[in-house]
Amino acid sequence: MGTISVNSVGKAYKKYSSRFSRLIEWMSPYKVVKHSKVWVLKNINFTVHSGEAVGIIGINGAGKSTLLKLITGTIQPTLGKIKITGRVAALLELGMGFHPDFTGRQNVYMSGQLLGLNNSDIDRLMPEIEAFAEIGEYIEQPVRVYSSGMQMRLAFSVATAVRPDILIVDEALSVGDAYFQHKSFDRIRRFRREGTTLLIVSHDKIAMQSICDRAILLNAGKIEKEGEPEAIMDYYNAMLAEKSGTELTIKQEHTESGRIQTISGSGDAKVSAIGLYSYDNKPVEIVSVGERVNLKITVKVEKNIPELILGYMIKDRLGQPIFGTNTFHIGKALSDLHAGKEIEFDVKFYMNLGEGNYSIAVALHDCDTHINKSYEWRDLALVFNVININKDAFVGTVWLPAEVEINER
Repeated sequence: MGTISVNSVGKAYKKYSSRFSRLIEWMSPYKVVKHSKVWVLKNINFTVHSGEAVGIIGINGAGKSTLLKLITGTIQPTLGKIKITGRVAALLELGMGFHPDFTGRQNVYMSGQLLGLNNSDIDRLMPEIEAFAEIGEYIEQPVRVYSSGMQMRLAFSVATAVRPDILIVDEALSVGDAYFQHKSFDRIRRFRREGTTLLIVSHDKIAMQSICDRAILLNAGKIEKEGEPEAIMDYYNAMLAEKSGTELTIKQEHTESGRIQTISGSGDAKVSAIGLYSYDNKPVEIVSVGERVNLKITVKVEKNIPELILGYMIKDRLGQPIFGTNTFHIGKALSDLHAGKEIEFDVKFYMNLGEGNYSIAVALHDCDTHINKSYEWRDLALVFNVININKDAFVGTVWLPAEVEINER
């Protein structure tokens, strides 16, 4: 079984002021140092246990791809040690290992041999690799004529033709079409059930939360946070808003149920109260499928603000979004609000959701998204349950009642 152990790993690159500085350092018999070190990663420590799925998230330049290259042995660490047990299959940079002048079939044989397969193994697997990649006659064409999506299809098909002990996937899957992405993630999920250890870099929140047991947030070459995927993704989203230039505070705290709530924003406006009510205005925590409810949110304006948009997002128990909107999109933005003002939003809708546990996240901001100027973003602001009391039995996260006509001839 596959495990990954990363201990005190750091990676630095040499930076020279000029070409001549590099030459002087190489030629000097006195070990003259003419470079400075630029640290891309510092003091990285984590372990991925056998059969575990771990996601890595971070803004561009955080060091994600460098970390994966270190783990796969493409580059060597400046400091620290990395220990891997088991057979590894990796999808890093798109088309890595493919020769552009060779055909797809020839590249399959070369890539397969790099994965430890012999020619007879590849002969046996070739029909399945071709069928999964679905690139047709292009398998006999040079890879240089392939689109990025075709390269990804073939690379993924080869790397996963035999279930590896460890599967490492960078953002390569993001270039594929929606159909192949679903197909690829179905195979990844099957590998997980069969015991493959997974390390994945992705900005796809749904994929991260549905596949991974744990997530690691990299920031400026260091591990910023590590924990449950939902909490890490919430913190990451708050960091994105912070990058807009607004001075924000980001904090995480445990709710009464033990889940981690992320609260961030400038504090110019805050949610002072939130509650879910039945149609006859009684507070509820358990709602029947299809029942009409009122979501009441009270907002206190702390500073003068030019515009206020309220947004809310209903999420399932895994933190995946079910439905979200805001007052910008429905034409009810508020403007020129003064400090001390209090506003109550009363949102009425039918709870057309399947049975289960749900949460509501609330956002206060200007413009159409919280990325520009976030006053407050509050995850897990409200938690409720949906049960089926009087509807026909069904499965899924939404209730879509239908009329069925049957005509026999």
